[in-house]
Amino acid sequence: MTLSVVTLGACSSSTDTAAARHDAVQHSLDALVSEDGLPAALASIQDRNGNSHNYTAGVGDLTTGSEVPHNGQIRIGSNTKTFTAVVVLQLVAEGKIELDTPIETYLPGLVRGEGIDGHNITIRQLLQHTSGLPNYSNYLEDEVRYYDPRELLDIALEHPADFAPGTSWKYSNTNYVLAGLLVHKITEKPLAEEMNRRIFAPIDLQHTYFPEPYDEKISELHPRGYYRESSDAPPLDITEIDPSWGWAAGQLISTTSDLNQFLHALLDGRLLPAAQLDQMRTTVPAEETFGPEARYGLGLVSRPLPCGGLSWSHGGSFPGYETRGGATDDGREANIAVTMQVADDATRRNLEHAVDIALCR
Repeated sequence: MTLSVVTLGACSSSTDTAAARHDAVQHSLDALVSEDGLPAALASIQDRNGNSHNYTAGVGDLTTGSEVPHNGQIRIGSNTKTFTAVVVLQLVAEGKIELDTPIETYLPGLVRGEGIDGHNITIRQLLQHTSGLPNYSNYLEDEVRYYDPRELLDIALEHPADFAPGTSWKYSNTNYVLAGLLVHKITEKPLAEEMNRRIFAPIDLQHTYFPEPYDEKISELHPRGYYRESSDAPPLDITEIDPSWGWAAGQLISTTSDLNQFLHALLDGRLLPAAQLDQMRTTVPAEETFGPEARYGLGLVSRPLPCGGLSWSHGGSFPGYETRGGATDDGREANIAVTMQVADDATRRNLEHAVDIALCR
């Protein structure tokens, strides 16, 4: 199959070449299922001419063997951080928040711990993971239950700082819980309401939402999500789960096509003024978490593409689902989701390679 794709791409008509490229995308999804053992994969891709395509592989339900729904809803995990960052940066553009002002100014007395003082941590450092705040998700109990955002922050603050603010980089969900609390304080509205008013509604994200407290279900058609305790253990259905432990760092439900639409609108300047978008795309090295040559801006990750240029996105991991994607400045977008949280580096690289194939086709 790979050989035929290469041959078609080398000597056939433009129509055949396009078909061969789509075959390469489908082949990469099929491989995630057949070779990496993932129950299902689904993708949405938009080329630079605005043409959109959806793909699926595997089965949507291991019990019934049902098909994977095209553009089904999934839990998008840390892609939520980009949405949270956009809301914060909109408030910056409105003059209600300043990026280099300490969080203490807006949430006085809240951020205290061993080596931790809100006077020394700026909003920029929160959004860029240079605050040194410990990651609360490293210390959560095994019990799956509802968590209030303040409880998540309190769990983090029981542990010492990872480093002095601004001296290093380390990924921490705690940063975005604080960013969500900041939005609530400044707007006096729930974060979910602000996301809907500022992002979902204006760019018509019809399948994206912030689950209500205690809502464990996925509201629309979706593939089941699975969890495996070890490489030789059977997959367990974990579709219905309380997502509150992710909150502003990872609670959203969406689709791969909505993620493409969001990234396109973001890079196209429809969600942020140019000054704030430039700040969002000002990056620092983030290879520790996101791989070789990856860099982190303000809730946005850049990666070099094998065909040249950069892709911009975030990616997300949540029990039952893993999502990777990217968007380019010339209008290409691709997001791919699989229905099991990826635990090994080899499978994660294969998922990211599938995104590269989609963006470079």
